[in-house]
Formats: sequence, C-alpha cells, structure tokens
Amino acid sequence: MAEPESFFEGFLSDYFAECDEHLAAATRTLLDLETSMGNAAAERAAIDDLFRYFHSLKGISAMVELKAAERLAHELESYLRAVRDRELLVSNSGIELMIEGTQRLERVVQAFRNHDAIPAIDDVVSRVHRLIPEKAPAPNVAVSPTVQPVEGEPTFWKCTFAPTRELLAEGVGVDAIRKRLAEAATIAEAAPEIGKNGAVVFQFKLSASSQVDLAAALGDLPVTVERLETLPAEKSDDTDGVAAAPAAASASPSQVVRVDLARLDDLMRSVGDLVISRARLDDALGRVERYVPPVEWRLVHENAAGIDRQLRTLREGIMRVRLVRMAEIFRRMPFVVRDLARETGKRVNLEIHGQTAEIDKFLIERMMDPVLHLVRNAVSHGIEPPAERIARGKRPEGTLTLGASTSGDLVTIEVSDDGRGIDTAAVLARARAAGLPVPAGTPDPSTLLSIICAPGFSTREDVDRASGRGVGMAVVKQTIEHLSGTLAVSSEPDHGTRFTIQLPLTLTITDALIVRVGPQLFAVPQGAVREVLEVSLGDLRAVEGNELAPYRDGVLPIVRLAPLFGLRSTEAERCHVFVTAAGAAIVGFAADRIVGQREIVVRTIVDPLVKVDGISGATDLGDGRVVLILDPAALAAARRTGSPVRRIS
Repeated sequence: MAEPESFFEGFLSDYFAECDEHLAAATRTLLDLETSMGNAAAERAAIDDLFRYFHSLKGISAMVELKAAERLAHELESYLRAVRDRELLVSNSGIELMIEGTQRLERVVQAFRNHDAIPAIDDVVSRVHRLIPEKAPAPNVAVSPTVQPVEGEPTFWKCTFAPTRELLAEGVGVDAIRKRLAEAATIAEAAPEIGKNGAVVFQFKLSASSQVDLAAALGDLPVTVERLETLPAEKSDDTDGVAAAPAAASASPSQVVRVDLARLDDLMRSVGDLVISRARLDDALGRVERYVPPVEWRLVHENAAGIDRQLRTLREGIMRVRLVRMAEIFRRMPFVVRDLARETGKRVNLEIHGQTAEIDKFLIERMMDPVLHLVRNAVSHGIEPPAERIARGKRPEGTLTLGASTSGDLVTIEVSDDGRGIDTAAVLARARAAGLPVPAGTPDPSTLLSIICAPGFSTREDVDRASGRGVGMAVVKQTIEHLSGTLAVSSEPDHGTRFTIQLPLTLTITDALIVRVGPQLFAVPQGAVREVLEVSLGDLRAVEGNELAPYRDGVLPIVRLAPLFGLRSTEAERCHVFVTAAGAAIVGFAADRIVGQREIVVRTIVDPLVKVDGISGATDLGDGRVVLILDPAALAAARRTGSPVRRIS
C-alpha cells in the first residue's frame, strides 16, 4: 500500500496536470470569445465551455484544499452563470476581467506548485462582485412579487431593448430593464435575438392588466413597445432557438494515460544502455566472424540485424511518447501579444502556424523563455506604432508570425514581424560605444547576430516590460546552443525581422557520423550535417587567413579540425568535409576520414572544469572508447571570433 505522502504527491501531480489543461483551454476560449462578440451561437458555446472549465477548476482545487483557487474559480463561474442566464451581456470589460482572473488563477496554482506565497485575489473578486447584478427573476417566471394580480382580460405586449455602450455606462442594462418590466407586468418570455447589422437585442413578451397602458407606463425606458393580440405558444427551455448541446458521451475508459516524465527518462536511459550493449555486441561479433562457418554466421547476422531493428523501433516509440506539441509554447503567446500591444499602443495581429509540430518535452520547457523573449522584442522593438506605419505606407496593424515545422530529426521555430527591421547602423554605433569588436563595412547576418547577442548589449535607453531587441538575447542564444540548436537572424529595413531557431527533436539518443581526426574519433550529430564532401587539399585556397574550397556556384569556408584541437593530421592528399549550417552561414569542417554512421547515446558534460566550447557531450561506441560529440555551431563561432579551443591530449 502506498504511503499517504507519496499518494498525495501523485494526486497533486494529477491536479497540476488538470489545471494546466483547463487553464490552457480557458485561455483559448476567452480569446475566441473576444473575437466572436455579437455572434449569439458562438458566444453561447464559449460561455458554456468556460463555465465547465472553471467549475472543474473549483472542484479539483477544493479537493487539494487550495482555497484561493477554489474561491476565484467560483467567482468567475458566478459571472459566467449570470451571462448564461442572460442577466448580463458579453462585454469587453467582462472579457477583460475574465482574462485577468484566469491569469491570476494561473499564478495561484503556480505559486502552490512552487511552494511560494499565494498571490492575493481580493481585488479580482471584488471587481467580479461589482459586475454581477443582484439576482433577478429568471426568464419565464410567471409571477413577480411586485406584480399586481391581472384583472379582467389581460393584454399582451412585446418590448425590445437594444443595449448600447452609452446606456451600459449609465447603468441601464438588461437587468435594470427586466426589473422595470417586472414591476409593470408579468414577463412571459425573454430571449436575446440578432437584430439589424448583427447587433444583439433583447425581446420581452409580457402580459398585463387590461387597465394598464404599458406603453405609457414605460415611456421613460429606452425600449420599443408593441401591442400583441396573443402570446406565442410556450417554448421549451431552449428559448433562444439555439439547439441544445449534444448529450455527453457515455462514460468509457480513457484513452490517455498520464506518465511522469521522470519515468520516461528512466526508460530512455534503459534504452540507451541497450544501444551501448548492442554496439558492444556488434564489436564482439566483428572479432569472431572469421571463426564462424559462413552458414552459421548468416543466421547470427540475421538475428543481430533483427535485434537492431527492434531496438530502433523501441527507441523511436519511447521518443514519440516524450514528444509534445509546439502548442504548449505557442498557447501563451496571444495573451503576451495582447497585453504588450495595449501597453505600447500598437496594433498587432498574431498569426500562428505549426502548432501540431512535436518536440521533446525536455526541450519545450527550456524553450518557453527564449521564444517568449523574441515575441516581446518583436512587439516592443520591431513593430512600429500605427501612425509611423501609416506614414511608411503600411497597414496600421503589424503582423507577428509564429511558426514551427519538423524535418527529419530537426524542428524549426520562426518568430518574424513586418516591422522596421534591425537598424544596423544603430547596432554598430552602440557596439562601438560599449567597446565591442565591430567589423569594417556592413556586417553579415551571422556577425550582426553575434553583436546583438553579446552580454548586456541593447539599443534601448530605458528598460520596460518588453525590453528592446538585444536585452537578454545573450541568454536566448546560450540556451539554444546549450540544447545543441542554432539561432539565425535575417532582417530587411522597413520590411521586418525573422529569427530562426533549429533544434534536435530530442537530446538523448541520436544518429551521428563518426569522424577521425588524427588519432581521435569524434561524433557529429547527423541532424547538423547537410552533406559530406571529399575535397582535395590542392583545391583549398587561403584568403586572409581562412581556407576556402569550391562549392557549387561559390566557395565554402573550411575549418580543419586537426589544428583546431591541436591534433596531428594524417598526411593524405584528400580529406572528408561535412557541411553544416552554423546560424546563417554554411561552414565545412575537414576531418581525415568519415568512419561511418552510428546510433549514439548522448551524455552531456555539465562539469565547468571539463566543459569545452565546441564539445556538446560524449558517448560510448561500445568498445570501451569514449568519443566526444562535436557542436558545429560553437566551433563555427570560435572560428569567426578567433576564440581558442582547448587542445585535446
């Protein structure tokens, strides 16, 4: 039997997972509701969904005794009930309050998860209370306590109320109208309808005493009054004509199982051990092949190949379990863009593509802040204010695009805007003032990126929530490179800027090329390699201290790995070059020979006394030899800046 503490910890994990799901869904629904105001069917569906999300959050928060989350979810649910019961209209102020309440609720849950102080919620709760009217008689209630009995034959009336912002500002809403009507007559039916130009209006069907002239009694109300011969037949509860939501599906076993990420890590480590053991088996079989008769060896070889296929299938299956959609990063961005646009007075349209692209959960968690920073910079420093955009012949609304795609073992994330672009002259001037090395002439994109990613570099004079492009960019670049990824930038004046991030789908097990440099073997992640060339040393040309080789219709910068690491190269006339895309530049790295391709288990190096620029980790080939894993992006950066690489002895 599980210990109570461990049981509660497991229950809390489920609670946090459910909260994340409900809050993410509420966020999406609120943003959809904001853009669909005036569409009665869409509003009804969104309100029903939101009511369900917050009702669930209230219930599960009560189970873990998180009172602040339970209370706040209850208040938001109460507001939604008032809207659903037609006591309130969907309004911009209401949606704004719901968004703020959702963000506060997310902070409460996050603080509880991190064992921090729980944020205050009283200010949001009091604002919700002010927005919700006192309980009014529900539609279809036959008699109001203030209505006088009907004498003689009743008269029937139809009153129509069209709410406006001006009336709502004066406190004249549908609730106030309903109260006045209930004092003068009996409300038989009340329902919202779509009026002219798509506006929402409220229609009330009433019965009154024959002695009451309802038109005269309601003369000061902003309603239109029409006499009816009779009331329509009684409708069902679905008074607004919208079909009822389909009944919930009957309970069935869930097709989703939540698995703690640590357990998947353990499985992946076990698969990694199997990969190493298989490599050792291959090495041992290679040594005994000549002693085994060919017929028997064929059987051994077929079995070994079958195990290899099965192990690869197992590895790919566990990797797929670890993959999550890029929507986990992108779902937060609409709120961020919305808040920053309001704060800066800019108008921004956010376009998101590729939310279904998948990446390892480990990478998702670490890429949240870099992508968030690039988005903030695009709004703050990229997209111009409306007046400036109009003066430049652009639309007043700027466009910010988030995109993701996968190709092979790589995922590409792009953050682009159609703003003013990077002011290269201003960047160079600020770099000179800060004492940073500045190249002569116009810098290429890779050099420009190195400057704006220098620690502490910024082109902004002041600091605000949405810091300028460059502030924190050093951390963005370091984070991406630490994850064996690359960052590139392209910018065009008055047309915008695009940041491109490339990352491996996973960092645990990957395919790699094994290359020999002198007496040493190195592994190069295959996802970082575009192609492999065989180059004659006689074709290399030295230009200003750099070596170039003919490549397609141009030239290819060549970096020889032997002198870079202080190793003695073989005296061959030809070398093998693996071509990589290091940021925006294409670079070729020359090795003595490409030994082959292997599936490797990546062991990261975290000890700062051992970690070397250009080396991302180490692996075991199965024969007892430890092989270092090269980081082509870091090696290319060292080549550009002239930074020394620690020699390998």
